[in-house]
Amino acid sequence: MQTEILAPAAVLIIWSLVMLLWMAAVRLPALAHARIPRDKRRGGRGQDLEGVIAPEINWKAHNYAHLMEQPTLFYACVLILAMVGYGPGVLAAAWVYVGLRIVHSLWQALVNTIPVRFALFLLSSLVLTYMAIEALLATI
Repeated sequence: MQTEILAPAAVLIIWSLVMLLWMAAVRLPALAHARIPRDKRRGGRGQDLEGVIAPEINWKAHNYAHLMEQPTLFYACVLILAMVGYGPGVLAAAWVYVGLRIVHSLWQALVNTIPVRFALFLLSSLVLTYMAIEALLATI
């Protein structure tokens, strides 16, 4: 088993938890000041806060949700690669993926212009595609 590739996955997990804490740290005070009617305080979902609290507050929640989406494929890919082995460049690709996701998070949480955010997403998707192909090739 090649466990070095698990380190980038562990870092991305920690980063996801950082984003969760950041989201809570900005969202909970915003909710306290939002004047949400009593009848709408139960059973709500995160989407219900669109237009209720500032978009800049919601950006952290949007990014946290994104970290629960595509990176799940990254985690699966990393586990496959750790079990079957991987060629040169794959470990570096895993670190590049994590770096791009962190930059994507910071961009979305702080600036959130779509062209840059999309470019970061596209680049990380291409890196993940490379890793997935390497994982497939290592298993056949």
